[in-house]
Amino acid sequence: MTKVHPNAAVPDHELPRVAGCSCGGGEESAAVLTVWRKSLLFGCSGFTVFDAKGNLVFRVDVYGGSGSAGTLVLMDAAGKPLLTVRRKKLSLGENWAICNGEDVGDPLVSVKRHVNLRHSRALAHVTPCRRHGGGGVLVGGYEVEGSYSRRSCTVYDERRRAVAEIRRKEAVGGVAFGGDVFRLVVQPDFDTSLAMAILIVLDQMFR
Repeated sequence: MTKVHPNAAVPDHELPRVAGCSCGGGEESAAVLTVWRKSLLFGCSGFTVFDAKGNLVFRVDVYGGSGSAGTLVLMDAAGKPLLTVRRKKLSLGENWAICNGEDVGDPLVSVKRHVNLRHSRALAHVTPCRRHGGGGVLVGGYEVEGSYSRRSCTVYDERRRAVAEIRRKEAVGGVAFGGDVFRLVVQPDFDTSLAMAILIVLDQMFR
């Protein structure tokens, strides 16, 4: 995709599957999304996320400038709330909850910033608040390593398998993209909306 804007809002059945994406051959492969750290709405900050075809798939709109009250809502292309990212109050260190829909009382996972005086590549730890089966299984903890400011992060599961990555977007036609346009690569056994919510938390922690 050489342009950073959507073609059109796509219907729900064309959105990336929560456990990855299907590439037409019957086999699932990694979902490669382009993340634009900008809202399409005037006067808002946030995120706009496109699939490989340039279609809008996720959005976050934060009203009132670049700040937030510690709560951000991840929506699909039609504006339906998918997950809410909320900073936990009265917690030691920087601790965030990712909740189902707009229900801030229904946390799916907790994301805590890694704090260690010794040098470490760890950025944050993701801990499920409940266990469940099915697609995008959450049965153990996850660790985020790398550098968000350099747009080079990896989310590892408890078996040290990379389930999601944040990468710089390659230059196209000699034009380099800045740090506000980058890629989110999500493996087929991990929830794409959850991966995007983790990215939002990292942005809040390290921007």
